[in-house]
Amino acid sequence: MGLKKAMIYVYNDKTKPEKIEVLFNPSSYSISESNDYGVEKPIGKETPVYQFKSGGTTSLDLDLFFDTYEKREDVRKYTKRIQNLMKIEKDLHHPPRCSFIWGNFKFEGVAVSISQNFTMFLNSGVPVRAEMKLKLEATKEVTLQEKEISKQSSDRTKERDLKSGDELWMHSSNEYDDPKKWRHIAKANNIDNPRDLGNRNKLIVPPLE
Repeated sequence: MGLKKAMIYVYNDKTKPEKIEVLFNPSSYSISESNDYGVEKPIGKETPVYQFKSGGTTSLDLDLFFDTYEKREDVRKYTKRIQNLMKIEKDLHHPPRCSFIWGNFKFEGVAVSISQNFTMFLNSGVPVRAEMKLKLEATKEVTLQEKEISKQSSDRTKERDLKSGDELWMHSSNEYDDPKKWRHIAKANNIDNPRDLGNRNKLIVPPLE
């Protein structure tokens, strides 16, 4: 029995995740990881000092293959569903999160780059074969990371700098991975209008209970 078809689940603004079945399993995939360090160079020392700042990116690179020649069908019908991983969802205000699942391997993240190459066409010019490169970067909701990493202090309230043009939904999306939860931040800062943050330059971001 061959390996099960690879699947991509898309978590958008719908009740259930959208399911995309990959037409042909990838021949391979690659994973890369990194951490973010600050580098200090003490005067008179031979070796610089590396100070850990935060976890970096973990990325997954896939080469996907699509062939609809026998069906005489436009292959873009299938590649477009992958392309949509880069589109901004109206209600989310950012592209959707997704999961790539193949056998017992699962990778959750967001699509950061997609490229496609059409290699076969019908006489009408309709493409029927395509190769696509997809890069996903891992992401987790901030609230989940807070639970995974133990803190010495029980107070997980944060303070964020405000920039010109900032709106509450933007900070809600960054902190909670959900722009719709901006009211938590508004309540903590006594803000009535989420589009008018006044003259303040700091914003209190409370943890979600």
